Amino acid sequence: MIDFWLAAGLLLLVALSFLLIPVLRGRRAQLEADRTALNVALYQERVAELAEEREEGVLSDAQLESGRAEAARELLADTEGAQEVRVSRLGKPLPILAAVLVPVLGLGLYLHFGASDKVELSREFAQAPTSMQDMTQRLERAVAAQPDSPEGLYFLGRTYMTQNRPADAAKLFERTIALAGRQPELLGQWAQARYFANGKRWSDELQALTDEALKADPKEVTSLGLLGIAAFESERYQDAIDNWTRLLELLPANDTSRSALEGGIKRASDKLLASGGSVKAAPALASEARMKVRVELAASLKARVKADDSVFIFARASSGPPMPLAVKRVTVADLPIEVELSDSDAMMPQLKLSKFPEVQLVARVSRAGQPTKGEWIGRSQPLASSTTALQHVVIDTPEP
Repeated sequence: MIDFWLAAGLLLLVALSFLLIPVLRGRRAQLEADRTALNVALYQERVAELAEEREEGVLSDAQLESGRAEAARELLADTEGAQEVRVSRLGKPLPILAAVLVPVLGLGLYLHFGASDKVELSREFAQAPTSMQDMTQRLERAVAAQPDSPEGLYFLGRTYMTQNRPADAAKLFERTIALAGRQPELLGQWAQARYFANGKRWSDELQALTDEALKADPKEVTSLGLLGIAAFESERYQDAIDNWTRLLELLPANDTSRSALEGGIKRASDKLLASGGSVKAAPALASEARMKVRVELAASLKARVKADDSVFIFARASSGPPMPLAVKRVTVADLPIEVELSDSDAMMPQLKLSKFPEVQLVARVSRAGQPTKGEWIGRSQPLASSTTALQHVVIDTPEP
């Protein structure tokens, strides 16, 4: 911040110069006026002395006039170059008062409305942290400077969890949910933090949180892992196996946590067998939604489109967010074409075909290459997202 305050000080000096220079000039002009008045008084005194000497007969008329002319020349020489005194209507105290109040007022306003703390944080985050403690302190300052930022609250909560501070993390996740809404991932993180802050004691409130998260997203990994941990701690080994197995199916093949998860499943299986029970196969996850559609261009439009015009084929929820759930892009030259839309084509992970019971298939020709706006469009009737039969969409309607 040193360079910031140096720049601010330089600007302050410039501002003060505009206020104080007129005052200093006024003082100089006043000195010049005082000197001129003194010269005039001396001139008048000299002329009076010459007149007295003429009356006394010491000087002749010619000498009197010569003396007056000499005194006048001396007065002119002394006053030459003096400027006319400007009288300020504002008065002298006002600029000085302003010179004092402007920086004080400016500093006060900046400290109240300014963002020096955010500037400093931006400078800090531009550099790599030296330690986990350094990162934690930066996040804490960021949250203090922006208490309504769900991103800052979330990341600080995750950091507290890695430092075994679940109670602090739970408070931050609760604030994050209040700002960002009850998203499945946030509900899972909140439930997990509360579980560990509660001394690994399960409760109806935690069950409700995980149920809500998995109802919105059956593949919410934090909730699945937490349910497995809670079941294992309460010796419900089959429930632990079921939840951990579902979680294992969701993790990438190269995920480093797979080995620990597989070890947990084996321990739960061994304990279940040792207690005289038998291990049952975990219920399968809901299958990925896949919809096949054949897109054609109406014969009446073939002469009005270009081969390289973009064609966007997508599915969107009949009742839900307006953004597409799955998208494919081709060109007019590719038509007619058969494509498959699935969860893997989702634009956002939380908006997938399998999460919405009813969707509509849409195909749009857009010369500008914009998926949300084009020249011609075709739509299907509302369909169940589990539909597997081939659907047909004809692009035949001009868009307004």
